[in-house]
Amino acid sequence: MVPVVPPVTLRDVLAARDLLAGVVAPTPIAGARALSELCGGPVWLKCENLQRTGSFKIRGAYTRIAGLDAAERARGVVAASAGNHAQGVALAAQMLGIEATVFMPDGAALPKVGATRGYGAQVHLVGETIEGSIAAAVEFSERTGAVFVHPFDHVDVIAGQGTVGLEILEQVPDVRTVLVCTGGGGLLGGIAAAVKALRPDVAVVGVQAEGAATWPPSLAAGAPATLPSMRTIADGIAVGRPGDVTFPQVATLVDEILTVDDDALSRALLHCLERAKLLVEPAGAAAVAALLEHPHRFATPAVAVLSGGNVDPLVLGHVLRHGLAAAERYLSLRVRVDDRPGALANLLTLIGSHGANVMDVAHTRLSGALPLGDVDVDVTLETHGPEHCAELVDALRAAGHAVLDRTDRRNA
Repeated sequence: MVPVVPPVTLRDVLAARDLLAGVVAPTPIAGARALSELCGGPVWLKCENLQRTGSFKIRGAYTRIAGLDAAERARGVVAASAGNHAQGVALAAQMLGIEATVFMPDGAALPKVGATRGYGAQVHLVGETIEGSIAAAVEFSERTGAVFVHPFDHVDVIAGQGTVGLEILEQVPDVRTVLVCTGGGGLLGGIAAAVKALRPDVAVVGVQAEGAATWPPSLAAGAPATLPSMRTIADGIAVGRPGDVTFPQVATLVDEILTVDDDALSRALLHCLERAKLLVEPAGAAAVAALLEHPHRFATPAVAVLSGGNVDPLVLGHVLRHGLAAAERYLSLRVRVDDRPGALANLLTLIGSHGANVMDVAHTRLSGALPLGDVDVDVTLETHGPEHCAELVDALRAAGHAVLDRTDRRNA
């Protein structure tokens, strides 16, 4: 049975805030006009992507490491992370004068590896996934005595992350819903500890990536459950099992857990960049994705926590293209036209007259499925969105063209 009292309470979060004074700065709250109009009430963005090291992780890492005694500090700390926790631990250790070792997956983004080393940590690239890095970090801890700093499953880490919740209540005192991206549950559980103690009427909602959604089956089972596999662009919240400490914290205090797919995450990242002028990593955009997917589900004023902004430029380019496709800003059509001089030019002129930009075009007349005298034209376009796509297709059909296939280039 889930305990009535969660492992981390408001007292713990308040103590963490005192500890973090001068270490982290309260991050700004940004108004989100487009989301507010969509949701029918005020929506605010809590910009932890602007925190030191580019994410909220420094809050929990510093709180955990600062609590070590002299003997533990002398042995140093070790952590495993794909990026954000690594940087938080490295900076916290540097500030406290403690040696830090960090294990990261072989495929970790080079900017994150470089930043972690820049904060003074010894970095080892081990394992294809974060699980392999964790195993290496645990082995290193057992062999050397270095203190393993878990990315989420420790009361000090949860308390440190919970200081985000205190800031939200101070910055948006009339808030009614707080939406938080969720992996292992440290940020979600910490924010819930602060918010539910001071404002029990406020709904706290966790948002997971659909391809790494371990919380719904865990909550249904009443205990942490392990996913057999994960696949999502949101590597920051790709955690295969809730923690033993975070599970009762979240199960006791959090109102709801939702999931969003990678298309929704891509659209949310694109929305943050285009409309809010904020660079957010896919995991950090999960709360915005939930608002875009369910604009009338949440009571407003609502606050969406943007948990981090550390994204590899190469990944950013891929996600933005995916987001454009998911938002139907790319459109691929197969159109059948007469096989006569000028027909292709007329087709492209018609498309251009309706404000679409042609990215790619190819035509073929060598197909046994084609009637004699016809040509199939495959054209890929940049559009303004779903309504524009529909307008283009209607215009082509009104001009007598057969539109045989339409896709939104989800694999762009």
